[in-house]
Amino acid sequence: MKSGRNARLMPAPRDGALPGGFHSSTNHPTEVRVGGVWIRVGRQKMDAAIVVASDGLRAECRVMGDVKEGERVVVGEDGVRLLEVRGAREAGAAFGFMSSVVSSEKPTAGLTDRVARVILEAKSAGEKICVVAGPAVVHTGAQGALARLIRRGVVDVLLGGNALAAHDIEHQLYGTSLGCGQDGGAHPNGHRHHLYAINEVRSAGSIAALIRARRLRGGILYEATKRGIPVVLAGSIRDDGPLPEVVTDVLESQRRMRDALEGVGVTLMLATLLHSIAVGNLLGSHVRTVCVDINPSAVTKLADRGTAHAVGIVTDVGTWLPALEAALARVRRGRR
Repeated sequence: MKSGRNARLMPAPRDGALPGGFHSSTNHPTEVRVGGVWIRVGRQKMDAAIVVASDGLRAECRVMGDVKEGERVVVGEDGVRLLEVRGAREAGAAFGFMSSVVSSEKPTAGLTDRVARVILEAKSAGEKICVVAGPAVVHTGAQGALARLIRRGVVDVLLGGNALAAHDIEHQLYGTSLGCGQDGGAHPNGHRHHLYAINEVRSAGSIAALIRARRLRGGILYEATKRGIPVVLAGSIRDDGPLPEVVTDVLESQRRMRDALEGVGVTLMLATLLHSIAVGNLLGSHVRTVCVDINPSAVTKLADRGTAHAVGIVTDVGTWLPALEAALARVRRGRR
């Protein structure tokens, strides 16, 4: 990139459209040169335009549909430079543990201790911790561990979909997940339980209302609602219900996720391939990212779609979340 010149700026021709040859951003930390001064680009993400404010003092990544007519957009490569990336793989001994290919033979316990240290370091630095979770967290019996991490203030942002919340609430109300108990046994007519759970929330009006009615007394969404942390449940075509909190406008859910990710320093992606890829596309490469999945290809696909800095732990999320909870306690004790 030709970084010695000022960035070329051209006005957007209309709402939701960009000038020809616009600069397409990466997920790496970026600066643009305006009036001889280098400006750090905010809200860094891949596949976006860079919009410079009218005062020439601020710049940010903006998805095409959010750009307004007349806003100044960076065109071409002049005056654009990428900063040195200090992502997950380059963050030193504390987080540089996945330099080889993804493998199920990695020593999970040691990696988990290192993740715990990175989380606590990020919290000490005032950074937020985001969890992107799929319903497998509930199906595998790890919902209690995640709920406790939220209650104890470890988790600051929760992203997922209708299924995570529906099965979490199903478990709280009926003791099942996908109609099965935690012992794996199917309950009579249990296949209806998630629908009954969704209906209970819709009848109450919201998850918060179900909590106020004392019908919902625990679980992931209970703890997130009680703590008031940002929760974004992004809808999909196959959703049942969905729950009232689910954002069914995909562009609106993307905007809400981008807002919720401001200030996040560590993201844990737990057994949810599609949501992990979606969130990865919204993150800058400076955000330390861990993907936990029983399937090694989940981590590979995440990297192939732009989140190349993500590190992978190939294991059952049902055993890993309680292990992380224990590791956090050990690291805290070791610091005293």
